[in-house]
Amino acid sequence: MAAANNNIEENVEIDLDTLDTYVQASYPDLRKSINLVQQNVVDGKLQRPQDGDGSTSDWMLSAIELFKSAQYKDARTLICSQARPEEYDDVYKFMYRNLELWGDTEQKQDQAIVIIRNGIAKSVTVADPEINLSATLIELQINSM
Repeated sequence: MAAANNNIEENVEIDLDTLDTYVQASYPDLRKSINLVQQNVVDGKLQRPQDGDGSTSDWMLSAIELFKSAQYKDARTLICSQARPEEYDDVYKFMYRNLELWGDTEQKQDQAIVIIRNGIAKSVTVADPEINLSATLIELQINSM
């Protein structure tokens, strides 16, 4: 998505790519999206996500920025170090909701769906779910190239 500056009713200057990052990190919770945006407006301008206190929103925002800039290894390392095992289902849902991160063609996105499905299916039978999550992210990275 191309960056663009817009003024909205509250006279907040936004960059569409930055706004998209906040939405992706909190989707489908619209209230959470709105709260994140409101918390990150400084002097009438929506700020790019920064590393914060370690909450899910903070590390997920950082991971999205890393994926968007093709820093897949750094994003994978961040997710695997920050996501708690009970959050892994949310990480898989994030992967599925953001297929455009894994390819710009319908074929690549279809392959990404299969990779994500396989990762979810294996996650209940593996000895170490973190390794499975990491392997799924590696497969998505390879698929996106």
